[in-house]
Amino acid sequence: MLKSASVTSQQLTAVRQVKAWTRERFGLDDDVTIMVAEIACGLPGCPPLETIITFWTAPDRRHQFKLFKRVVEVRDDDLPPSFMKNAMISDGDDIACC
Repeated sequence: MLKSASVTSQQLTAVRQVKAWTRERFGLDDDVTIMVAEIACGLPGCPPLETIITFWTAPDRRHQFKLFKRVVEVRDDDLPPSFMKNAMISDGDDIACC
């Protein structure tokens, strides 16, 4: 039987905080969409849960990075430095693995 994932208030608070840190770190306007997702990785060597942060600076320009920890464990200094913003432009095929 499938069971939906339950989200705690601690996780929601952590997601909001990660979004705020991301917006501040990369100088993103309020209208920029930021997505924070905690996913399970079943591949050998991957952490059991990891956090992926994605944001768009143009309709066809997606930036994406991965943190190898649960969203509630993410801290401000875990985010990449702001000068790496353009290095995180993703074509969608490069974040599938660790």
